[in-house]
Parts: sequence; structure tokens; C-alpha cells
Amino acid sequence: MKLLMLGGTGFVGRAVVEDALARGWEVTVLNRGLRPPVEGVRELHGDRTEEGGPEALRAGEWDLVVDTWSSAPTAVRDAARLLAGRAGRYGYISSGSVYRFPPPAGNDERGPVVDASPDDGATDYRQDKRGGELAAQREFGADRTLLVRAGLILGPYEDVGRLPWWLNRIDRGGPVLAPGPRDLGIQYIDARDLARWTLDALAAGLHGPYNTISRPGHATMGELLAECVAATGSDAELRWADPAVIEAAGIEGWTGLPVWLPPGEVYDAMHRGDVSRAHAAGLVCRPVAETVRDTWAWLRSLGGDAPQRADRAAKGISPAQEAAALRALGA
Repeated sequence: MKLLMLGGTGFVGRAVVEDALARGWEVTVLNRGLRPPVEGVRELHGDRTEEGGPEALRAGEWDLVVDTWSSAPTAVRDAARLLAGRAGRYGYISSGSVYRFPPPAGNDERGPVVDASPDDGATDYRQDKRGGELAAQREFGADRTLLVRAGLILGPYEDVGRLPWWLNRIDRGGPVLAPGPRDLGIQYIDARDLARWTLDALAAGLHGPYNTISRPGHATMGELLAECVAATGSDAELRWADPAVIEAAGIEGWTGLPVWLPPGEVYDAMHRGDVSRAHAAGLVCRPVAETVRDTWAWLRSLGGDAPQRADRAAKGISPAQEAAALRALGA
């Protein structure tokens, strides 16, 4: 099988490349050449933000294409247009953010999506991802396009700053502000499970949208943070705080305390989606302990400093914010 990966040096793209190579597939990547590629790939260079960026794709044939692009839909349009006659199927790593916000608990692939155009420049993340979906489908046809609507993605190579922040914070030890309730279920996917399912689904000829994430409650906040303590071997003491305490301290969920959201409408949107279609099509999600352990091993190999995407704000709270919240919790 011949795979073209648009990107392929960071997070989800890297997971896709490594999975494809492990299958014995022939892998070509197109990127800007800013980071070293995975050993064993054929590398093409091009900046998709510039005119003529995908020109390196004018020659060659591939069975499958995977694209993780998350900015201007025109970049997906231009690449897909060049490839439509020389590649078999197109897998676009999209997002649950394409649904009109906030989608209700139990939202499935039939939920209403935001308005967007495949011919738009960069607007916002939701419209960009939806425009990318439309661009891929227009150029390849709906029956040759797989729309992988992922949610929260964790695991090795994460460059968004969620799980790495928790691991580094817990590794420092001492009292740790832990957002409760501890049995609050979370819904996410390990990038490696996302990669494996995407390649399986493309090879099987699946098409259309799939909410590609774990089942609700695959793990809890308590389990996630306990595994961080176990993986790091830290003496950290988790101090569980009611959402009201966290709100009173002016700390936001998702950004200030990554992964976590207080129960309510936004929590339902992010952690209670319907994923039955993808799981019926073979999606399997590994235990949270494995994701945490492997992410910590990768993070240690970098000296604790995870890469950070320039287009994503840094996550986590400051020591001063945490100390103030812990004082309030003690009171």
C-alpha cells in the first residue's frame, strides 16, 4: 500500500506515518522540512500556506492520502485537486468542532455543522475544519473521502500542551489542585489509536463522517491524574476541588486545567458525544495508563520540554494561581 501523508512530522501525522511504516507500507510525506521526518519515508517539500506550495505533488500515484490540515480550507482544496486523479482515497483528520456549538450530549454524525466554504482562507478553527471537509469531498467525491472527526487527542508527540502539562506539574510534586469530581468521565483518543483506525478505515473503503474518539467515560479525571502520579513516581498529593472552588478562583477548564471541564453544557459537548459508528467500524481505544505512561516516557526523552504549536495557546495555570486556589480549598 502506498500512503501520502500531508505533514507527518508532528503529533497525529507522525503517529499515522509510524503506523503505516509498521504495516510495511510505502510512505511519502509532504512538509516544509522544518522538523526531521520519520526514518524510512520519502520526503517532499512544500509550504501549503504559499502559492504553489503543493507543486511537489504533481508527480506520483498513491493508494491513500491522509491530511491533518487545520487552517485555510483552500490548502486542502488545492492539494486534493492535484491528487484526485492519482490517488485512491482521501482521509481528512477533521474535528468534532465542526458541529454547531454546543452540540448536545449524545450528538452523532447527523448533528448540524457550521457554515463554511472549501474556497475560504483561514477564518476560525471550526470553519476551517468544516471547509477542509467540504474541499476534500468536492475534489475526491463523497464516496472516496473519509472524514475523521476526532475530539480531544492525547498521547506521545502531543504539541498542544494538555497531558504534558499535567505530567510536568505532577512530577514537581507537592499539593496539586485536582479538578473534581474525581469520578467525572472524560472522552478522548490516543493519537496512535486514531492513526490505526484511520488507516484501517481507508484501506477498508469507509467514507463519510465518523466521530472518532473513545466512548464517554473511557477514563475519569481521577484515573487520569492517578496514572500521572504513578507514571512519574511523584510524591504529589492530589487535592480534589469542587468546580465551584475552581470557578471562584478564576481558573478556566480546558485551558487553565487541561482536559477537565465542569459538568454542564460545554462538558456534554466535549465529553459525551455519540461514537457508536466508529466503534462499530473497529475503533479500539487503549487504557489510559498506557497513554499516560508512554507520553511520560516520550516527554522524559525530551528533557520535559514538549513542543508547542505556534497556533495553539499554552495550557495550564501558574504556580500563583494554583496556590491561591489551594488556600481557598483549605479554608
